[in-house]
Amino acid sequence: MRPFDFAPLYRSTVGFDRLFQLLDSTGGVESEASTYPPYNIERKTENEYRISMAVAGFSRDEIDIQLKEQSLTIKGEKKADDKDRQFLHRGIATRAFERRFQLADHVEVTGADLQDGLLHVDLVRNVPERLKPRSVQIGSGATRQIEAHA
Repeated sequence: MRPFDFAPLYRSTVGFDRLFQLLDSTGGVESEASTYPPYNIERKTENEYRISMAVAGFSRDEIDIQLKEQSLTIKGEKKADDKDRQFLHRGIATRAFERRFQLADHVEVTGADLQDGLLHVDLVRNVPERLKPRSVQIGSGATRQIEAHA
């Protein structure tokens, strides 16, 4: 049951469709999904981020990282089964998983590393120069026409 209905906002906004779709999806089935494997998202600098995911027991070739449009998907699946091993207690979870992260515009994956049972995925936000804030000078009152150069 969703406490918020964003449908009225769709009628009065232009260009915010993706934002409202993200808000709608937070109340959907994905929010009730498993919490395995646990992860952290940290801000390293103003434009650098890192996702750290606990993937103990998985090797590099058992983890798949894919980036499609603005969706980062991390999948893990054990290839070797421990049929010939007999466990008295099995507390280390090695079940298959899939985690999806929606990346903001202009966020790029710069690398990934697996170290000490933690998968680190580094991200950087590269905002184009034309989208960065800039100051506009106030004129002396006279109107000027901007000429286009070919």
